Amino acid sequence: MTRLFNDPAAFADEALEGFTAAHRRWVRPVTGGVVRATATPAGQVAVVIGGGSGHYPAFSGLVGRGLAHGAAVGNVFASPSARQIHSVATAAHAGGGVLLMYGNYAGDVLHFGQAAERLAADGIEARTFAVADDISSAGPEESAKRRGIAGDLPVFKAAAAAAEQGLPLEEVLRVAERAGARTRSFGIAFSGCTLPGADHPLFTVPAARMAVGLGIHGEPGIGEEALPTADEAARLLVETLLKELPEDVADPAGQRAAVILNGLGSVKYEELFVVYRRVAALLGDAGVEIVDPEVGELVTSFDMAGISLTLTWLDDRLEELWRAPADTPAYRKGALDAAEPDLDRAPVTAAAQDTAVPAAPVVPAASDASRRAAGTVLAALDAVTRVVDAHADELGRIDAVAGDGDHGIGMRRGSTAAHRAAADAHGLGAGAGTVLTRAADAWADKAGGTSGALWGTILRSLGTALGDREAPDAARVAEGVTEASAAVRQLGGAEVGDKTMVDVLVPFADALAAATGEGLPLADAWDRAATTATAAAAGTADLLPRRGRARPHAEKSLGTPDAGAHSLALITRAVHGALLDHH
Repeated sequence: MTRLFNDPAAFADEALEGFTAAHRRWVRPVTGGVVRATATPAGQVAVVIGGGSGHYPAFSGLVGRGLAHGAAVGNVFASPSARQIHSVATAAHAGGGVLLMYGNYAGDVLHFGQAAERLAADGIEARTFAVADDISSAGPEESAKRRGIAGDLPVFKAAAAAAEQGLPLEEVLRVAERAGARTRSFGIAFSGCTLPGADHPLFTVPAARMAVGLGIHGEPGIGEEALPTADEAARLLVETLLKELPEDVADPAGQRAAVILNGLGSVKYEELFVVYRRVAALLGDAGVEIVDPEVGELVTSFDMAGISLTLTWLDDRLEELWRAPADTPAYRKGALDAAEPDLDRAPVTAAAQDTAVPAAPVVPAASDASRRAAGTVLAALDAVTRVVDAHADELGRIDAVAGDGDHGIGMRRGSTAAHRAAADAHGLGAGAGTVLTRAADAWADKAGGTSGALWGTILRSLGTALGDREAPDAARVAEGVTEASAAVRQLGGAEVGDKTMVDVLVPFADALAAATGEGLPLADAWDRAATTATAAAAGTADLLPRRGRARPHAEKSLGTPDAGAHSLALITRAVHGALLDHH
């Protein structure tokens, strides 16, 4: 378990601060993550990677010459926010455009996509690529739904080495696509991981058993088998991966492959070497030529006792890129000439960033009626913060049944930040719309992950509907909730029945619109809709997840409500209390 921490909510930030202090030769901190401390040639494509904390050396440990130009670092097991990614990418950009790379998880897809849109609006050409190498998370016919695990490294490295050669953005993207299409991973685990501050692991494995097909976010495996010997584990890993070859590889004999045997946290190096001796022998028996193998901790999951095997099937070009030199805090290969420091940017510590005094924010002009409504909005957000805080552990436990257990942590970080930002805006005389949009940005930024992106969208949709000029009536609020419902479905792609927060948001929005349409006052209409939301959340226990990290473990989630749906129902009821106090 994770034993050394202060405030669990601050763990990721403090870990990043310590990392940058220890590795100033390679990296410098910027808002949202780190970038290279060395100069990048003008016009070179910047490869910016990222994901949640808890996976070191992914992602910050892979920043340096020959590999990433920057890394956006999210909260524990949660994607970085679009704002963090945009900040890191802007700092890393050297004039050749930016390739954003990440593992294929819903939150990362949302936030990196939004960051690419913001970069384009700034005039910076940007592309995105999601690594999807975990063959246990979806079949070959649905490979686009697969998770990104230890295959991140060879795909990141191929793209970054191509960028170092001066290739333009579109060609660097094509290299990433080629490497991704030829990379496969598969893993096993003997125990789950424990998040900072938690008193139990996210999942357990019975004695003398192992979990098969695990992820890197504390998700349980897709099945269990008897505990193997080291040689038996090696055989399972190799044989599983050899059953699925890239489309243009008919037979493994005569092929070359980059091989990674990855430790997920608690399996130590000597154990990995015992397994690798058999992996190497089995691949040799199959006629595979191993090229520059890597054995060690490369993509971890805190203290998870597990291992994974990755094969990247090489052609001449991919082999050249795999063998290319790299110099980062956690991954080094070959030799590079002495690095030139980035003298154009003065070094800055994370602590200095945190204590810097920002310019006084300016809020748009608002009517007196909207300012009064902003007080109700602030009270509602205070109620949201309190109910999330009271139920954070419960939300984490629900999420851990088939997911990664971080929903409570993310919701707490997001709601707290949203309330703080709303209070600041209200104190400056902002109207209801501005208070909500400031809260939206803060929630998305601090929570990260899928829930951060979706709650940012909900609050922003409400803020846009309410505006700063008029006193929002019940019909306008209902309109804002309806728009939020549509925006969440468009952004996340989920629909009713997928076992997500949409299963609550849609019936809540419909019930609120119907009740206000009947002429009910807002508090009464909200009460009716909140009752609908509570029933809808309970009903998700009978659904099988069709999206998100819980999808590969669908059967495990039967009988348990969706964490996002449950938290939304709790919030709708808490907001009703605030409306009663301020109607």
